[in-house]
Amino acid sequence: MRLLSMSGALRAAAIKELHVWGRACFSSQANLEYIGPLFQSVPETPQPIPTKVTGTIPKWIRGSLLRNGPGKFEFGNDKYNHWFDGMALMHNFRIDNGAVSYMSKFLESDSYIKNKKANRIVASEFGTLAMPDPCTSVYDRMKSRFTLKKESTDNCSVNYVLYKGDYYASTETNYMRKVDPATLETLDKVDWSKFIAVNGATAHPHYDPDGTTYNMGNSYGKDGTHYNIIKVPPQKSSLEETLDGAQVVCAIQPKEKMKPAYYHSFGMSENYVVFVEQPLRLNLIKLLINQLRGKSFSGIMSWEPELDTVFHVVNKHTGKKHPVTYRTKAFSTFHQINAFEDQGCIVLDLCCMDDGGAVELFEIQNLRKSGEALNEVYKNAATAFPRRFVLPLESSGKGESTQPLPYSTATAAKKGDGQIWCTHENLYDDKVFHGLEFPQINYAKYNTKKYRYFYGCGFQHMVGDSLIKMDVETKKTKEWKEDGFYPSEPIFVPKPDSVEEDDGVILSAVLTPRQNLNTFLLILDAKDFTEIARAEVPVQMPYGFHGVFVPQ
Repeated sequence: MRLLSMSGALRAAAIKELHVWGRACFSSQANLEYIGPLFQSVPETPQPIPTKVTGTIPKWIRGSLLRNGPGKFEFGNDKYNHWFDGMALMHNFRIDNGAVSYMSKFLESDSYIKNKKANRIVASEFGTLAMPDPCTSVYDRMKSRFTLKKESTDNCSVNYVLYKGDYYASTETNYMRKVDPATLETLDKVDWSKFIAVNGATAHPHYDPDGTTYNMGNSYGKDGTHYNIIKVPPQKSSLEETLDGAQVVCAIQPKEKMKPAYYHSFGMSENYVVFVEQPLRLNLIKLLINQLRGKSFSGIMSWEPELDTVFHVVNKHTGKKHPVTYRTKAFSTFHQINAFEDQGCIVLDLCCMDDGGAVELFEIQNLRKSGEALNEVYKNAATAFPRRFVLPLESSGKGESTQPLPYSTATAAKKGDGQIWCTHENLYDDKVFHGLEFPQINYAKYNTKKYRYFYGCGFQHMVGDSLIKMDVETKKTKEWKEDGFYPSEPIFVPKPDSVEEDDGVILSAVLTPRQNLNTFLLILDAKDFTEIARAEVPVQMPYGFHGVFVPQ
């Protein structure tokens, strides 16, 4: 009751302390379960195998849940340092007529093929720098070390993206790999830089109903560093290549051209793209120095909490940057939830962390720790909170903070320099909240629109250990959780001809580090969050990143 009588600032501080206290108490009471097997190499399952179905899978669910993520963490005696480095392993849960089959294949990337042929790591990844071949001459090894132009990896282990009707395994470099969603066969290698002047693109594009795709990618060159908003038009003819017609809609220059912000996703409403420039920075000078010193890319990232987080708003049709810049206190983010326009404002929902050091904690050596050592890693991991920001497109005169929308406590205040300072609304109630990531919505019908529900993985561990349904109106949650199991990103599949937003199912690959239990595909009723069915798979799977449902 005392929390209710506090001022807003004091109340927020007290709630934050409760989160910290809750984590400390949890860690002091019991050690976290050992999850090392979720980050071990596994063999591929290249031919479909049947699963054991418990419950009844609705006949209307027909298609494939595709999953992507690291699946091989060493070649010969060489081992990768970071979870992000593992070779991409693609998974296909095929659902048809109430039955489920499973298969998996390694992405036949150039990186994978070269490493496999040499039986050592010869292609650098995010946290692992490939060393020169010890069998070459000293001169060649030194030459390799001091060659500044390095080939980007095509180890596309993050997500699946859709361009002009085709599916591509993707990461954050300038390469994508086209794949056959039915057979998981690796097809064409696509280089963004051959179509448009960018050095890469995110693995989280957004789609308009007509098939137009929007993405973001940095460019580094003689004209400086830019954050580029990219537009790829829908396919016009069968003769088109993947990224034909791609164009930069708007180029935004960072305040420090040699220290641009890292970003993993961005927001998009019906008419605007919202880029979140966070204080998690990439030091480009350090990149060159690290390369000479034999250090990996991951070492150039730095969290600088003395900087604000900045929202840049761009009209996606005209390419014009909104004249107002929006700022808030420092936070880091990987995933946006949704964005929409209402009553002259953009509503932007994100998973936010008050610390930007999360990436370095996901080194393989940390994830394979056990007991109190794993507890210590977890206590240092930032919690991701679902938050709402409201960005008024028409700003009033300088003055006190206002709540631009009657149904949100998020505020906006115009400062003397014309910029608008924003504070967020928590999209969860005030009880101790352990965090949520990998958010998903009913994308087909509610992306860029006012919505009520989103789904995600709850985190009381280093990896998701529950599935959560969030109601943004009531801030109430529904949860699925089972001891010893770790669900992956929940994918919403709408029921045919559905009218209600949550009329459909949730699909999630649920993994386990325990040898006496089986991995399974979980199917939940999206309305009441109860289990409809599960399909047990008699093979081990490593913990991955993202996926997509491909209807038949």
